[in-house]
Amino acid sequence: MEYRSLGRTGVMVSPLCLGAMNFGGATSEEDSFKILDAALDGGINFIDTANVYHAGESERIVGKGLKLNGKRQQVVLATKVYNAMGTGPNDRGVSRFHIIQAVDDSLRRLQTDHIDLYQLHRPSFSVPHDEILRAMDDLVKQGKVRYIGSSTYPAWKIMEGLAVSEKYNLARYVCEQPPYNLLDRRIENELVPLCQQNGIGLIPWSPIGGGILGGRYPKGQPLPEGSRAAEMPMMAARVNERAQQITEKVQEIAQQRDLSAGQMALLWVKEQPGITAPITGPRTLGHLQEALHIIDKKLDEADRKAIDELNPPGSVVADFFNSSGWMKMKVG
Repeated sequence: MEYRSLGRTGVMVSPLCLGAMNFGGATSEEDSFKILDAALDGGINFIDTANVYHAGESERIVGKGLKLNGKRQQVVLATKVYNAMGTGPNDRGVSRFHIIQAVDDSLRRLQTDHIDLYQLHRPSFSVPHDEILRAMDDLVKQGKVRYIGSSTYPAWKIMEGLAVSEKYNLARYVCEQPPYNLLDRRIENELVPLCQQNGIGLIPWSPIGGGILGGRYPKGQPLPEGSRAAEMPMMAARVNERAQQITEKVQEIAQQRDLSAGQMALLWVKEQPGITAPITGPRTLGHLQEALHIIDKKLDEADRKAIDELNPPGSVVADFFNSSGWMKMKVG
């Protein structure tokens, strides 16, 4: 299997990253362990979680699972900081105060002495970038963190961070985690070229559009009871007629390759220029096995062209930046 460098670090990661957002929520601890073990057996060596996922339960389960299987040192382990972890005014955000407190909490839940990739879950437009990066740099120097990254940042904010790092000789962003799928291709306009030019890895979230591209929300049918779109207005806003039409076309393309629509959508993201490893966040062992099926496959150029005709490069038909708070473009 092809392993890829995480940005310019030389750290080699699998072309799929296991996302643990469901662990401790829709996925029980026992089933999470099965998914974790199967992912590692299937060649995945890159795991992503966040302190906010189920109030720390995801981190706790990942840490316990790696302790039980003894494979912590074989894994590039990533987590994130930003969202509220308590009711106090300093229990959130990316102040030095909160970052230093949060990393120790994450290390305890993960049962590890270091985090391989510590990511800022969302950008701050009020805390100076040097304040944030000085705190992250201290964590790197202390050995608590190996590398740092960002998530759902605008391109200009990453460039600002790179400039601050260079000016003050601070730890540098090695990767960005943006929303990216064939329904929302806006990162291709500025973010992808920026990251390619500066040696920054890209580990996209929601590569199958929160299930839309997997056929979870068929056209003309009500939202399935218990689905994320049925329970989350932000997700429901992404389920529009155009997205459903594209999913039907992707299914037709996928069938010609003996793939599901979800597999084709995941493969497409994995094989896009500049991408290091899309994050697959399985709820069940079956979901993981479906994703692993494409881990070593390549995208046919005819399929790439056909998909480009459905939603051209840089374009958007469903808004996956509607959780960012900074993207102002209206979709639809």
